Amino acid sequence: MTRKDRIATLKAISRQKVLVLDGSWGVMIQKRGLDESDYRGDRFVDHEGQLKGNNDLLCLTRPDIISDLHDAYYAAGADISETNTFSATTIAQADYNLQDAVRDINLAGARLARQAADRWTAKEPNKPRFVAGSIGPLNKMLSMSSDVNDPGARLVTFEEVYQAYREQMIALNEGGVDLYLIETITDTLNCKAAIKAILDLEDEGFEPLPIWISGTITDRSGRTLSGQTVEAFWNSVKHARPFAIGLNCALGAELMRPHIAELARVADTLVSAYPNAGLPNAMGEYDEEPHQTGHELHEWAASGLVNILGGCCGTTPDHISHVARAVEGLKPRQIPDRPRAMRLAGLEPFELV
Repeated sequence: MTRKDRIATLKAISRQKVLVLDGSWGVMIQKRGLDESDYRGDRFVDHEGQLKGNNDLLCLTRPDIISDLHDAYYAAGADISETNTFSATTIAQADYNLQDAVRDINLAGARLARQAADRWTAKEPNKPRFVAGSIGPLNKMLSMSSDVNDPGARLVTFEEVYQAYREQMIALNEGGVDLYLIETITDTLNCKAAIKAILDLEDEGFEPLPIWISGTITDRSGRTLSGQTVEAFWNSVKHARPFAIGLNCALGAELMRPHIAELARVADTLVSAYPNAGLPNAMGEYDEEPHQTGHELHEWAASGLVNILGGCCGTTPDHISHVARAVEGLKPRQIPDRPRAMRLAGLEPFELV
């Protein structure tokens, strides 16, 4: 199948079933008990500074581990698996002085995921697998000051954020992903820089790919870190006409549900959700069992709230297996036909019918 065929297939399947995304990568990599040499490999053996913890780098130094994890999630029932490129931008990799490796990380991450998806599609042709290019948040924000004494202070400019995302997206596109996943968004302005990079690349002749946007509600306030409500966040990004809009991370399913319900009410596209395995305990670990996650997300799907479900921090292939079984046979959310109106957003939404 060509990528154009795969995208058409993905869109067709999304109208027939609740799609399943993979789960956490960090928790699964931590379970491997890797040491510094695993992250360095041969290429970075003389690199200055510690590299342990830079999980994206494993696409280059331990590709076997990344391939194994894709296989584990596809075997668990995931329709879509993410590339291991959550922090593979020049801005994020600057913490390790690895800006020059960003293109190679993204290319390798995309190709490893593509190879795994193609293997599973060939093995189970009635259940095609797809690849989402993971584009994570940055450790520097455009919407919020970096200095409490200077409201205008920023560590980066919009152009720098745009260029960082652009470089990542070019490599993901060339590596063979089926869609872009701008995820764990804490700052909507950073997200808009990523959206602009995608749309500009399309104008320049790169193959257009579906855009999936997933924000993060940081606490019980029901707002993103940059202060927007769910509806205001949607109003800010809907111009991109995303394939899907959703929420992930920060909250477990119980606390995330009302925000997903609100998003399902206002979004005229697919709605996704991949919550954490509950909230972390005092040791920073997640105690929610796979059957509990499956039970919670079954109710969301049965209530017609979602089109795509998966897991974030603390979830494992076992969690995803339970989710996949829990939503099997359930109809996906029906996209609402909302009345025409002018919809704007600051921190709050504004609608003029």
